[in-house]
Amino acid sequence: MIELVSVIIVSIFLSAFFSGMEMAFLSANKLQIELDKKKEGFIAKILSKLTKRSSKFLTTMLVGNNIVLVVYSFYMGEFILRYLTIEGLSEFSFLLIQTIISTLIILLLAEFLPKIFFRIYADEALKIFAIPAYLFYIIFHYFSDFITSISDFLLKLVLKSSNTEKPKEFSKEELGDFIMQQLEKAEDDDEVDSEIQIFQNALEFNNVKAREVMIPRTEINAVEINADIETLNQLFINTGNSKIIVYDKNLDNILGYVHAFDMFKKSKTIHEIVKPIEMIPESMRINYVLNMLIKKRKSIAIVIDEYGGTSGLLTVEDIVEVLFGDIEDEHDSISLLENQISETEFEFSARLEVDYINDTYKLNLPEDESYETISGLLMSYTETIPELDEIIEIDQYQFTITKVSSNKIETVSLFIKETK
Repeated sequence: MIELVSVIIVSIFLSAFFSGMEMAFLSANKLQIELDKKKEGFIAKILSKLTKRSSKFLTTMLVGNNIVLVVYSFYMGEFILRYLTIEGLSEFSFLLIQTIISTLIILLLAEFLPKIFFRIYADEALKIFAIPAYLFYIIFHYFSDFITSISDFLLKLVLKSSNTEKPKEFSKEELGDFIMQQLEKAEDDDEVDSEIQIFQNALEFNNVKAREVMIPRTEINAVEINADIETLNQLFINTGNSKIIVYDKNLDNILGYVHAFDMFKKSKTIHEIVKPIEMIPESMRINYVLNMLIKKRKSIAIVIDEYGGTSGLLTVEDIVEVLFGDIEDEHDSISLLENQISETEFEFSARLEVDYINDTYKLNLPEDESYETISGLLMSYTETIPELDEIIEIDQYQFTITKVSSNKIETVSLFIKETK
């Protein structure tokens, strides 16, 4: 009996191994596998040999699993026949019960559970079990080659196609998974490599909308069309900008912009040097905006809301900063308040973005498509502009308005209350 049970248990473990390795190979991040293969060491060499021909590896695992299942079925049937006796059952009923018991055991212990485990820890499982997998790869080498040759022959005969290995291509999802793994592995105090951060930004680039990166309307430097040239010249000097927006009566009626080089033309009025500017909706994705500006040889665009009013300003530099981070020059003078007083107390500029605060300080402030900044979060919650020293509580977060103007929140203090 001991020998019988031992063979059954070993068969279940081997079947679980073959099923799991098949799932691990299919679920593993292909980019991570290729990077692991480039490393030095015995495991890297084994992985290179195992993954050289993916079809052969999968065939080997299937061959091994089928052989083990045949052994399991024979010995499990013998075990049930010897030790499970139910009087009064017909031969068919007994065979049915035997099949159900054998199938349930193999499905649970050798299929369902191992495949879940190997799918979750696919990358780690491939490295941990690489050596035993390679041993079986060698043992079943001729079996897998024989089966592969038959399948290739049938493909050519029936479908007129060949089973040639395609060059490895990595999907956007695989690259994203790899980057997320690197970010999760990094310690909280460690700085993320700039290359990893750029890759992450690039993956998210196509989903970013113009309203998320634009300069808000309240910070646009603009001049009225009927203003004199000296006023425009002084605005160039004070702001350090290379382009100034020109409007008629109010910012909802943008006429164009003036470039600093145009000031050398010694024009008498702004009318003579104003240039047309592109208009884009808030919802346009910045990859389309960038393509449009490059084709039209422009570097600036006005973002308009759903009613046609001016919502903000977007430049090529703003779009590039999405990929490479903030690019500061000698004229960048905007300094946003960002101060951590203690583990539960903070001081923030209301202009700071909610997702940035969450990522940087490991908070969990509510995020929504209807707003981007702390100011947007608070006004979305209160549906009005809060007053000075007003306290706003959102979940376990307590905001106190420390500076506010007639049309926007300037700074806030944040206190995290203890949760019960």
